[in-house]
Amino acid sequence: MQIIDNYSFAGKKVIIRVDFNVPLSAQYEVTDDTRIRGALPTIKKVLQDGGSAILMSHLGRPKSGPEEKFSLKHVIPALSKLLGIDIQFANDCMGKEAVNKSAALKPGEVLLLENLRFYTAENKVKSDDEKAATRVFAEKLSTYADLYVNDAFGTAHRAHASTTVIADFFDEGSRMFGFLINKEIKAMDKVLHDSEKPMTAIMGGAKVSDKIQVIENLLDKVDNLIIGGGMTYTFIKARGGEIGNSLCEEDKLDVAADLVKKAEAKGVKLILPVDQVLADKFDNDAHTEGADIDSGKAGFMGLDIGPKSIQLLNEVIMNSKTILWNGPMGVFEMPNFQKGTVSIAQTIAESTAKGAFSLVGGGDSVAAVNKFGLADKVSYVSTGGGAMLEYIEGKVLPGIKAIRG
Repeated sequence: MQIIDNYSFAGKKVIIRVDFNVPLSAQYEVTDDTRIRGALPTIKKVLQDGGSAILMSHLGRPKSGPEEKFSLKHVIPALSKLLGIDIQFANDCMGKEAVNKSAALKPGEVLLLENLRFYTAENKVKSDDEKAATRVFAEKLSTYADLYVNDAFGTAHRAHASTTVIADFFDEGSRMFGFLINKEIKAMDKVLHDSEKPMTAIMGGAKVSDKIQVIENLLDKVDNLIIGGGMTYTFIKARGGEIGNSLCEEDKLDVAADLVKKAEAKGVKLILPVDQVLADKFDNDAHTEGADIDSGKAGFMGLDIGPKSIQLLNEVIMNSKTILWNGPMGVFEMPNFQKGTVSIAQTIAESTAKGAFSLVGGGDSVAAVNKFGLADKVSYVSTGGGAMLEYIEGKVLPGIKAIRG
């Protein structure tokens, strides 16, 4: 497999699958450039070697054809500022403009193609007809360049035209991972296969169903498993606690109870919050009350962990040598319910400063460390939520397999 580090891109045109699926404001301005910054080392390497870069990505989930709010032209100001050069744009990734601009691209120049998902052939690959259309789509993209680099870890779990199929049209020496994917894999492999003990995984978020396989796989690797966020209440109800109006997956009560038993059998400490902040409505200005975690209240819902939980979880985190965090402890988007998530983020940063290795991944966790200014205080911030979870589950990611063969 070709390695980007020691490859010279001099005189080469390189089509790079980046992940520019970034949040935009109502004015179409990029509000979080984490993913764009993640792609910079690979783009800069190509340009500094004397090559040219053709960037392709998706943005959002357009339903059919071009939509203004999903146009990648909105990313150009942020990308241009970060790279310090003007960015060319092709307003149709399959059109004559894309073909002509790719052909005319000079060393040191960058061309950004319009949103790949304006064509259903990018990501509709179920029926035989769709698969055939996807191959045609991918083959045309491949004709724009001499080399293919996949640096979009956030889409590596999707078997789409630009993440997997296009690799078929480049031989083994002409396709490779970018720096970002290499860093992602290295960070996750360190946590999964080379972790220093004790290891703690913190799983937050709304649903147990989203994390079942992840938790199952982690039970063979971790010493401590902290459960937080909305999915806490499925575990609490499963053990007979009162949860009031808190979020709960009624059809997953048996699953939660089974996970508790499995953790116990494997000698893993499964740690649930011991207290909570209750609210009478899903609103920042709701009336709030503190309560033990098993003492929910009719008409109230748990929206954050309480002070005793914060102290308990912080002690576990500070005594850990490897930390994996995916998912917030509460509704951190609302200032009155962000204390638990802020505290966890700060403690992970403190533990990292003491020498622990910390990996933070998943949209909400990443948003939290960015919001609280702690992204540079943890060991690694993953750019891929779903991809990271599937890798941790032990699945083979199509975008990784396509390059490795």
